[in-house]
Amino acid sequence: MATFFKTKLIKDIGTVPITAFSPISGTNATVIGLTLSNLTEFAVKANVRLKDDSSVEVHYMKDVIVPANSTIRCVTQGEKLIVQSEYELIVQSDLIDSLDAVISYVDIV
Repeated sequence: MATFFKTKLIKDIGTVPITAFSPISGTNATVIGLTLSNLTEFAVKANVRLKDDSSVEVHYMKDVIVPANSTIRCVTQGEKLIVQSEYELIVQSDLIDSLDAVISYVDIV
């Protein structure tokens, strides 16, 4: 079983939910880091959801306050988030173009 460490960068996340991460079809992935940075001078609320292959969507983090010009770590301190094939990690803010995200993950092939 091969493993590949990777990073994905997403800029200017806003009020429209975006699929920030989805494993390559036919593979699973382990998210080992998820950081959200507030680009504004206002506190924003961030939502991180996980959607499965049958369109069931649940909150991983709901309405978490990210202080102005600050960063929060959503996956941290040895925690891991397993994302199966066909699943999606969705990120959204309550303010337009307010968040950047850095996602560190391991592809398991």
